[in-house]
Amino acid sequence: MLSPRSAPPVHPAPSSFRVKLFRAGVALSVAAIVLLVLVVLSWSPLISFDRSVSTTWHRWAVDAPGLVRFNRILSDWVWDPWTMRALIAVAFCWLWWRRERLLAVWIAVTSATGTFLQQGVKAAVGRERPQWPDPVDSAHYAAFPSGHALTATVTCGLLLWLLVRHGAGTKVWRLSLVAAAVSVIGVGLTRLFLGVHWPSDVLEGWLMGMAWVAFSITAYDRFVRSRQGSDTP
Repeated sequence: MLSPRSAPPVHPAPSSFRVKLFRAGVALSVAAIVLLVLVVLSWSPLISFDRSVSTTWHRWAVDAPGLVRFNRILSDWVWDPWTMRALIAVAFCWLWWRRERLLAVWIAVTSATGTFLQQGVKAAVGRERPQWPDPVDSAHYAAFPSGHALTATVTCGLLLWLLVRHGAGTKVWRLSLVAAAVSVIGVGLTRLFLGVHWPSDVLEGWLMGMAWVAFSITAYDRFVRSRQGSDTP
C-alpha cells in the first residue's frame, strides 16, 4: 500500500499531446459557441430537429413506465450531478492524503467552476425546457446547457486524467474509459428520455464539459512546468 509520504508515480504528458489537447479544447469551444448562437437565434432547422427528436422520445417514454423508473434512478442517483461531485470529493481527499495538494485543489476548482459556468450560461440564455401535456418527469431552472451532461463529462474527464497521471494499468484504463463513456453518453440519453432536455441542451453540455477539461489539463501542466522552471537555479 502506498504511504501518503511516498512520491506519486506521476506520468506527465508529452508536449505534443498537450498541444493537441489544447487545440481540441479550442475546437470544442468553437463548436459550443456556434451551437449557443444557433440556440439564441432560434435557428429553425435546429429547433425543428430538437422538437422532432424530443417528441419521438417522449412517446416512447409514455409507453414504457418501467423504463421511465429505470431512467429516473440513473439520472437522479447514479449519474446525478451531486454523485459526480461526490466522486470528485473522494479524488480530492485521496490526492490530499498523498500530499498532492495542488492537484487536489486544481480538480476541485475545475469541477466547481464548471458548475458556475453552466449555471451562468443557463441564466444568460434562459431557454425553456420541453413542455408536455403528459410529462413523465420534471426539472427546474433553464434547459441550456444540460447540467447533468456537463457535470458528468467534467467529472469523468478529470478522473481519467488522474488515472493517466498515476500510471493506471491497461486493463484498469480500458475499463475506466468504457465506464466513463457509458456514464457521459448515458446521462445525456436519460435526460432526453425523461423529456426534460432538448438534444442540443445535452450536446452543449458535452461540448462545454470536454472543452473545460481540455483547458484545465493543459493549464495545469503549463503552470506546473512554469513553477519547475522558476525553481531551477
